[in-house]
Amino acid sequence: MKAPKKSKQFNKETVRRVLRLLRPELPFLLLSLLCAAVSSVLLLVIPLLTGNAIDLMLGKDNVYWNGVVRIAVQICICVGITALAQWLMNVLNNRMVYGMVYRLRKEAFAKLQSLPISYLDSHSVGEIVNRIITDAEQFTDGLLLGFNQFFTGIITICGTIGIMLTIQPAVAAVVIVITPLSLFVASFIASRTYTLFQKQSEVRAEETAMIDEYIGNHKVVAAFGQEETAQKQFDDINRRLQKCSLKALFISSTTNPSTRFVNNLVYAGVALTGAMLCLPLGAAAFTIGRLTAFLSYATQYTKPFNEISGVVAEIQNSLACAARLFNLLDEQPVLPDAESAIALQSVAGAVTLSDVAFSYTPDRELIRDLNLQVKPGQRVAIVGPTGCGKTTVINLLMRFYDVDSGSICVDGNDIRAVKRASLRASWGMVLQETWLRAATVRENIAMGKPDATTEEIVAAARAVHADSFIRRLPQGYDTVLGENGGSLSQGQKQLLCIARVMLAPPPMLILDEATSSIDTRMELKIQNAFAELMRGRTSFIVAHRLSTIEEADMILVMREGQIVEQGTHAQLLNAGGFYAHLYNSQFEE
Repeated sequence: MKAPKKSKQFNKETVRRVLRLLRPELPFLLLSLLCAAVSSVLLLVIPLLTGNAIDLMLGKDNVYWNGVVRIAVQICICVGITALAQWLMNVLNNRMVYGMVYRLRKEAFAKLQSLPISYLDSHSVGEIVNRIITDAEQFTDGLLLGFNQFFTGIITICGTIGIMLTIQPAVAAVVIVITPLSLFVASFIASRTYTLFQKQSEVRAEETAMIDEYIGNHKVVAAFGQEETAQKQFDDINRRLQKCSLKALFISSTTNPSTRFVNNLVYAGVALTGAMLCLPLGAAAFTIGRLTAFLSYATQYTKPFNEISGVVAEIQNSLACAARLFNLLDEQPVLPDAESAIALQSVAGAVTLSDVAFSYTPDRELIRDLNLQVKPGQRVAIVGPTGCGKTTVINLLMRFYDVDSGSICVDGNDIRAVKRASLRASWGMVLQETWLRAATVRENIAMGKPDATTEEIVAAARAVHADSFIRRLPQGYDTVLGENGGSLSQGQKQLLCIARVMLAPPPMLILDEATSSIDTRMELKIQNAFAELMRGRTSFIVAHRLSTIEEADMILVMREGQIVEQGTHAQLLNAGGFYAHLYNSQFEE
């Protein structure tokens, strides 16, 4: 019993937020209401005119044609103005709804920029995409349908009640007495559909995430022969989505026939009561024309209930999708820079880690008591087994995550007291995971320096030996790459990412398995370019191939979140410790 109540309250909060979103569209909303009023009022006038025309037809040869023609012209004018008002109302509603969704999507994408990395790491790409694209689309459809039906429906209901009470209160009473039953049926069913549609949205997001994951890793799935497993996983999610959707739609679809049954009772009650009043005893008070108009009003009065109940499912689905979108917008953003935060300028590159402790989850310790002093211009290599915390150190240096305790300082400044933008601008990164925009080769290389000249871009490409393969592309440097590099090999993508850093080298560098996707011969050439790039710059190098870091000024050997050895390549080999074991194991058969 408690769960539906919670969902209902959540539903109300969602409605309030949707209404707040409409404030910028208030002028269009008022114009739409005016058009709805004009349309509904004129539609209410037409049955009255029709009834008057019928009362002018007194017999076979007793028809007041002048009056009938005049009323026919009036009806045509009403129909024309009504059509124009309804068209304009639809245009205004579309403008309102899509303007609101535009702002929502813009706000949601801006929110992504401010969310902490931990949120993005803990949510699948497909789920986030589903919220911004699919949920926003579902929200739009339901809201647009709701506007079109509710605006005209409310005015029609109020107008028909007023006219029927004016014409014949006794017959109007029949309508008013039976109608609450229709409202009760609609609200009873609607209160139970929100939770079902919320569950449907969650499972749909899960399916989107699974499809996104499969498409992005199709080669791995095929290489390990996991197509059947992937198909079973998808079938399971798809089956759950089918069950959720069917249950939600089945319950919501009972609204329309239920209210139609009640509305038919209303129509029958009006017809019976009106016919009795048209008997000779009450003919002077209630004519056939008035009864015809009344029956038309009874239909018009009940029609909005049918329409509103028919879109209850869409509206509930819309609100469920809106709630998921609002959940994203309500996520706590990354802590803003302190007001007293400074911007790093003229960075020398002295980096100090003092008693650093960090873990991604409280119940699993990762890094503890980490201490390190790096002088400006030193090349520091970080090595160790998988999961020892190498990449985590990089995340902490870039302040993608904040330390749990201890401190990290750059040039004596605690990075938590430094503006993030200036800190990250001081680092140049080449990661194992490449990322290229769907843009030209030239634009991808110049990402860090958009105003770079063609000569500078080509020089950066030549420095990493990428110029030759770029010139073999269809349009050379102007070739438009597909998503994440399109058909380029992983090694070619990596070369473009390295060229990007070469073009605008910052004071400090982070190379996280930067040459892992490049063949050994090419790696030797690029190492020379890296050596030139790193000269005079503080550099952190994460590498599994230990032969690539033999020239480092300092090698940190990490194990289970701690530095267990520290020294130069020669010193660590002579010590015969863990590093020597790792190094020699690469050459053992």
